[in-house]
Amino acid sequence: MARWQWILLQFVRKLWVRATLIGALGVLAAVAAAVAERYLPWQFSGNIGADAVESILSIMASSMLAVTTFSLNIMTSAYGSATNTVTPRATILLIQDSVTQNALSTFVGSFLFSMVALVVLKVGAYGPQGRSVLFVMTIIVIALVVIALLRWINHLTLLGRVGETTDRVEEATRSAIEDRLDEPFLGGRELGDPSTQIPDGCEPLHAGATGYVQYVDMATIQAEGERTGREIYVLAIPGMFVYPNSVVAWLGAPEQEADGTAKEASKRIRSAIRTGVRRNYDQDPRFGVVVLSEVAIRALSPAVNDPGTAIDVIGRQARLLSLWAEGPRLKKGTPPRFSRVHVVAISSHDLFDDAFRVIARDGAAMVEIQLRLQKTFRSLGQMGDKLFQEAARHQSGLALTRALDAMTLEDDRILVRSVVERPTSTLRRTGN
Repeated sequence: MARWQWILLQFVRKLWVRATLIGALGVLAAVAAAVAERYLPWQFSGNIGADAVESILSIMASSMLAVTTFSLNIMTSAYGSATNTVTPRATILLIQDSVTQNALSTFVGSFLFSMVALVVLKVGAYGPQGRSVLFVMTIIVIALVVIALLRWINHLTLLGRVGETTDRVEEATRSAIEDRLDEPFLGGRELGDPSTQIPDGCEPLHAGATGYVQYVDMATIQAEGERTGREIYVLAIPGMFVYPNSVVAWLGAPEQEADGTAKEASKRIRSAIRTGVRRNYDQDPRFGVVVLSEVAIRALSPAVNDPGTAIDVIGRQARLLSLWAEGPRLKKGTPPRFSRVHVVAISSHDLFDDAFRVIARDGAAMVEIQLRLQKTFRSLGQMGDKLFQEAARHQSGLALTRALDAMTLEDDRILVRSVVERPTSTLRRTGN
């Protein structure tokens, strides 16, 4: 994704942007009806009076203002509910929900349309043809409002619910994982162990700010590498928290004399690694996994005491990690798009830590949580590459240690230990 696409995507996700655009269309439609009669090639057979149109517009203006106010109250309550019952990090997905934004924008746009049309109608700017055009536009706006209202009513039954919100988090995480599998190193080359693979003589580039890396503009970094004849080694991938003195990249030595100085290249590369106050889901698969874990540990808290939601989250994590276990989707031998940029990979151990460590900690004394975790680890331990399987076994051992220390009943310990020690072939025959 190019930088301008990423910036545009962040911009259009804001509610006020969509509401402003649709509101402007409503105003434009009301004004256009006043001048339309000059350009219409035909005449309407009937004569629609100003009073008829005025009464319809008055009803629409008053009702749309009430509906918009009511919808905003409902939306705010849903966001508060999601914050309290799920996690605050999931609320951003509700704010960016297209159905909610379209409904509110339609209500605002229809309100502005009716208000502007009433003003223009009162000053006598609509002639007979203009009133006919305005009447047709009003009918169209009413139809759009009805459609938006029906969709909004259906949507309200789910908005802010735990299951619906976790569905959104899982879908956003799945999308980020699929994007990363399509381009495992953001389109660049793999950078393994930085301590051994970054050659001597490279120049460190520091973040210069404190915050989370939100976006890496690979095209700009590649262009700088080609312009200066250098290899660039990127350490700061989306999701990493950096400080002003954190090294986000290393600028390699030039292969030959090339256009541009290292100082100019360093400045452009720093600007290509965007930081912000919070993480987002776009290029950061780990963030969605972390948010799902937060949903689970909140469900396991004494105040909520909902192990069923935690078990549901474990299943979602298993689906996401099963997708990750499939590995990169690039065909063997396919050259990277950004050949001069070397990027560190996401570690399977980090993903397993994000997904399961805190759930195993907070659910250590609950036999139902531990049984589900161990069955998940056994299944995931048969997928993916060697590192993925090692990560599954490592988390299984950590969870078992916590469980044995926290459980007070020996029968529970025996049951959990039996799942860990049971042969894989037995698990396949029993379906557990």
